[in-house]
Amino acid sequence: MPDSALLAAFIPTFFFVAITPGMCMTLAMTLGMSIGVRRTLWMMLGELVGVAVVAVSAVIGVAALMLKYPGIFELMKWLGGAYLIYIGVNMWRTQGKIASLDNVPTQISRLSLISQGFFTAIANPKGWAFMISLLPPFISIDRALAPQLSALVAIILLTEFGSMLVYASGGKSLRLFLSQGDNIRWLNRIAGSLMILVGLWLALD
Repeated sequence: MPDSALLAAFIPTFFFVAITPGMCMTLAMTLGMSIGVRRTLWMMLGELVGVAVVAVSAVIGVAALMLKYPGIFELMKWLGGAYLIYIGVNMWRTQGKIASLDNVPTQISRLSLISQGFFTAIANPKGWAFMISLLPPFISIDRALAPQLSALVAIILLTEFGSMLVYASGGKSLRLFLSQGDNIRWLNRIAGSLMILVGLWLALD
């Protein structure tokens, strides 16, 4: 386990980083608004796996390899961004239709949602920069690496999951408000625009 003092400092530090609006939180809000919190959990699953991969890789040195060969990272960013833009355009083209919060929309599969979350997490440059800069100081060289890393990653995933739930729930509330009357078309356009924005953010950042 990490040193207790380091752990006490890490928890609030990562909480404030996680709750800050970013690519993954914007994606959670967008999906919460368009398909509901329950279905957005599939995206969160992919995102959490991606965050875990980034965190572990940053500590064991894969990040250094990606920095040495930035072309790999750039390709991941562009592919992930293009995929999110594609989803956003499809939302714009869906006129007057909105999925029930309790049903599975046919146009977005579980695998698609998981992929959105995963690629957004692993292709987020700020996520890599944060893990590379923040995690190492909280690792003690006098203790075994595996237990420390496991504890820190568990804290990261729990905090990230809680933050995404907050954003997705806010999106659901906005969805319920916008879906009154004839606002379904605007709901689709807002959700699609946000998805396109996240895709451009991911590809160009």
